Amino acid sequence: MTMHNTRFGLVGKTLKHSFSKQYFSDKFEQLHLTQHTYSNFELEDLHQLELFCKNTARDLSGFNVTLPYKEKIIPYLDDLDLHAKNIGAVNTVVVEDNRLIGYNTDFEGFKSSILPFLPTIPSKALILGTGGASKAVAYTFKTLGIPYLFVSRNPDKGLTYDILNQEIMAEYLLIINTTPIGMFPNIDQCPDIPYQFLSSQHLLYDLVYNPAPTTFLKKGKIQGAQILNGLKMLELQAEKAWEIWNQA
Repeated sequence: MTMHNTRFGLVGKTLKHSFSKQYFSDKFEQLHLTQHTYSNFELEDLHQLELFCKNTARDLSGFNVTLPYKEKIIPYLDDLDLHAKNIGAVNTVVVEDNRLIGYNTDFEGFKSSILPFLPTIPSKALILGTGGASKAVAYTFKTLGIPYLFVSRNPDKGLTYDILNQEIMAEYLLIINTTPIGMFPNIDQCPDIPYQFLSSQHLLYDLVYNPAPTTFLKKGKIQGAQILNGLKMLELQAEKAWEIWNQA
């Protein structure tokens, strides 16, 4: 292992219920890496993010990035790998020779987790949301040759929720929620799609993993749709991040 120290972490805004700290702490214990630590860095705004990247980050071996900084962190990094550059979002950073290099392992986690379901689902997708996670999903679909449309509250960024009708829902059988709607503690919320037009032909995938299942997935299941939450994707992207940190 060539990493210059053994400190890792997660950067985001609200991290109390985050997956990564527990996951990596358990991993370090299983691998008997008693000197390794993983910390949450809750940053309130872009100023704190900039200061973190200039100072604290340089003393780490690597860190993960979550809401709402996957896109916003890019100007404060020294370099991006090709996938992160093409996606326009970063969820993993390596610290190498005092330089911060951004990667995106979300798309690999998403791709590996959804591939087993695709042979049975005619491939055309609606991506709910237009944030950093949505970009990784779109990039995955692009590499797989799957047509997709974004759905957003902003009409400039794609379809709006209010124009989703029976015809659109019948044509787009993959529906991916990349928004935080329905995430704990707001577990009764869900994206505003016409659930009555879902069927057993649909696959609903929610990147939210807490709760499992979300209201979005519960409503899909009632209509007979296949459902999948984001836990497997999170585990896969975390493993890819660990691989990247160990190659640095």
